Order: sequence, then C-alpha cells, then structure tokens
Amino acid sequence: MIKVAPVGQQDAMEMRKVYAGFVAQQIEAGSPIIALEADLMSSMAMDGVARDYPQHVINCGIMEANVIGTAAGLALTGRRPFVHTFTAFASRRCFDQLFMALDYQRNNVKVIASDAGVTACHNGGTHMSFEDMGIVRGLAHAVVLEATDAVMFRDLLHQLIDLDGFYWVRTIRKQAPSIYAPGSDFTIGKGNLLRDGEDITLIANGIMVAEALAAARQLEREGVSAAVIDMFTLKPVDRALIARYGAKTGRIVTCENHSIHNGLGSAVAEVLAESCPTPMRRVGVKERYGQVGTQDFLQREYGLTAHDIVIAARELL
Repeated sequence: MIKVAPVGQQDAMEMRKVYAGFVAQQIEAGSPIIALEADLMSSMAMDGVARDYPQHVINCGIMEANVIGTAAGLALTGRRPFVHTFTAFASRRCFDQLFMALDYQRNNVKVIASDAGVTACHNGGTHMSFEDMGIVRGLAHAVVLEATDAVMFRDLLHQLIDLDGFYWVRTIRKQAPSIYAPGSDFTIGKGNLLRDGEDITLIANGIMVAEALAAARQLEREGVSAAVIDMFTLKPVDRALIARYGAKTGRIVTCENHSIHNGLGSAVAEVLAESCPTPMRRVGVKERYGQVGTQDFLQREYGLTAHDIVIAARELL
C-alpha cells in the first residue's frame, strides 16, 4: 500500500545515505551482502561503511567491467553483491559484462546506478546518461527500476536483498522531492496511481513524478482532470495499468529524465500500439547529450519541467 506525502516536501535523507545505511544494516544483521564500488566511495556515502566493515566493501577502482565480473564471481559463492557506480558507467561502459556475466548467466547481482540523467549536474556530458534504461531493458532477464524518492528506495533495497536475479536500479544521489509517506510499500512490476483523472494520463518515473504531479495541479486549474501514474518499474512495465488508462482517458503523456527513445515513452507506446491505440506525447530528452549545469537549469534546458508537460498535454487536449 502506498501513502502520498504532502505536496512540496523534500526527502529528509539523501538517496546515497539511504543506500549506505541499508548496506550497513544488512552487514550488522549477518547478511552475506558484499558492496562493490568503482572508486566512488565518498560519492555514495560508502567510505564510512568501508572503514567499519572492510570485509564487506570492495573498492575495485575505475574499472567498471571488472566490478561486474567480480560481482558475478561473488554471487557464485553465495554472497549477495550490490554494485554501485554512476549511471553512465553502469550501462555504457560495462554493457557486455552486464550481458555476459549477469544476464546471460542468470547471476544474482543488484546494480545501483546513480546520478541519473540531468542529476549528474556539474559532472557534465560524459557522466550524464540519457540512454541507460533503454540499454538495459533490452536484456532478456533484467528487471529495470527507477527509485522515485527515499521512501521507495529504502523499500526496494530491502526487497532486493531477498530477490534472486539481475536487478538494475536507477537513482539520484542526493535529495529527491518527497512523493511517498513513510510506511509505503511497493510492488515491483506494478505502477502506482498517485492521482486519478478523466481527461488525460501523465505517466512518469524518477524526478519527473514530482513534475507530473505539479503539471496535473496546473491542468486542474485549467479545468482538466489529469491522472498521474508513477511507472517506477520500466521492465517489466505494468501493461494492464497503461492499457486501462489509455482506454479511460484517451490521451497519454510520458515524462522521463531520459531520452524519449527506448525508455519510458517507448515502453508505453509499445503497450498502447499492441493493446489500446491512444494519442500520446513523450516529454524527455530529444537527440541531445548532457552538459554542465545546475539541475534546475538542466531541467529547463532539456524540457523536463511541469511547464513542458502541460504544453504536451495541451497539444493532445
């Protein structure tokens, strides 16, 4: 069951501290968890965990392909490896290892990919990935998730420690807009209906969920009833929910901090084309690479704001 947080709040805890706290908690509970890093210990608040539990944290250096291979080997010994690196490196740089060592061999490894999309901010274009979810969702057995806020991230991590297989979790590192109240729990593979509506459906994930909710409030002031769905599982996507709201509202806008190609917009379009043809628009990054900037600037620059969602909705209406 989910409970929605009050409008306008920020998470009390950064996402990276949620992750570090989870790893430490699992170690203290006697879990066979092993956390692997690619020279980003301080970036993910893992340096303190490594000092306290050196047998459970491995810094493999700036060798992402080797990190994935090491994690696969540890999984075969019965450990439960969690790998973290930046999203660009967790996808582009080690894709062959994701395929060969994890997905093809059905190894039990969880990959945490941080600094998603424009949230890489001052790391700039080389570290800013707009294609990662599309890359990974092409793998046959991968489960692809994007954590919306700290409440969801914490719940997903506690689920993943007991789930077997290759799971890929996209996230930001710092504070996110607070969408869910504490006590919420989440079902992987099922979207969350955050707001019902009759005229149009906004389907979002990650940081764009807050923008979609803001857009729905603006549309309400214009007399438009907009449903908002948090589609935090990209693969397997919630086909039934997409089809139901395609039929109910007859218009869909997808909203993602990712390229409009092969991410959320494409996944939703695939479902609609096969089961419920529906007019739609895709709000996301369009044929561009990243650049240095603040998150606010980058969201405006790449058209990832509530205003951009409202414009797309008006086109359909």
